[in-house]
Amino acid sequence: MKIDILGAGPAGLYFAALMKRDDPTREITLYERGPRNATWGFGVVFSDRALEFLRADDEDIYQYLTPHMETWNNLTIVHGSENSETRIPITGNGFAAIGRLELLTLLYAWVEKLGVRIEFDTEITALDQLKGSDLIVAANGAFSWVRQENEDKFGSTYDWRPNKFIWYGTSKPFDSLSLTFRDTAHGVFCAHHYRYSPDMSTFLVEVEDETWKRAGFETMSPEDTIRYCEKVFARDLDGRPIISNNSYWRNFPAIWNERWSFDNVVLMGDALRTAHFSIGSGTRLAMEDSIALYKAFKETGNVAAALARYQELRTPPMKKIWDAANVSLRWYEHMGELIKLDPYEFAYSYMTRTGRVSHAEVKRRDPLLAAEYERRHPELALTV
Repeated sequence: MKIDILGAGPAGLYFAALMKRDDPTREITLYERGPRNATWGFGVVFSDRALEFLRADDEDIYQYLTPHMETWNNLTIVHGSENSETRIPITGNGFAAIGRLELLTLLYAWVEKLGVRIEFDTEITALDQLKGSDLIVAANGAFSWVRQENEDKFGSTYDWRPNKFIWYGTSKPFDSLSLTFRDTAHGVFCAHHYRYSPDMSTFLVEVEDETWKRAGFETMSPEDTIRYCEKVFARDLDGRPIISNNSYWRNFPAIWNERWSFDNVVLMGDALRTAHFSIGSGTRLAMEDSIALYKAFKETGNVAAALARYQELRTPPMKKIWDAANVSLRWYEHMGELIKLDPYEFAYSYMTRTGRVSHAEVKRRDPLLAAEYERRHPELALTV
């Protein structure tokens, strides 16, 4: 069986590993347009729950990756202005993070040891270049040309959300996954930040569209944008610089496809659907896509049947996370109003924003936060 995979990200790499390990005679090639030792962005994060899902399906890859991850057991919400703050640690929320390039490098080594070929600095621009393939996997990201050129076949829809975000890093290693909200003269700035190595952290900045306009980012240079964000988050950075890596302001596209394949072509990872970074599930979803497609081949043994089974198997669990991510991103679109809440009300609103975490679950994870909320809403304590 000849399998060609477009994109050497987590989805494509992990699918290649699973299929090659299952049958070493399969001829599998990954085509990656970028070089081996470069990537965009900084760190990626997994929840404890996401890692347990991975462990249940593949103990070997779990044991291979987790020693390289930074871990912590809580989440911190910072509610404040540029000069003052209330810090609220929330327990019962375990996470792990790893540098994106380190994760990819580990996966490169994993698949190459199995005998998979990776063609770096190679950009495939037409499906005709892959004649003779039994299966073509489009794992080439949110802006996949395969999907864009075949939107009618996939039933693609796009919902471009209004908030702006920019993905930075910093040399300050933070103690936990943190969400820092700073209310400024131009509006609320949110930093999603967490360490992914002993001396580096992701530092993603998000603002509402009107805040972005009032601050003047539309005409600001990249250097001035960094200086502006460093000033807003001066209390958090402790004099450490913000670092760019192909960092620019973007809007988030909520992408969905009604049909996941046609002929022998199938979508995977962000090419298939995007999940907002606020729930930290993008890489998890990509790797779970790989597992589902691999299992579909194990069950059916034939391309057409496997592609149909893949969508059947994967849609229900994926749709739940995708729906939660879309609710979550809308919460951030109202930061300017939400910041007016009492700090504990604000933190509670954050924890329950998707509707998937009940008061009983908040109480189980963090009794102190639940107690603070019950103190403000005594009627709730009587019902739980």
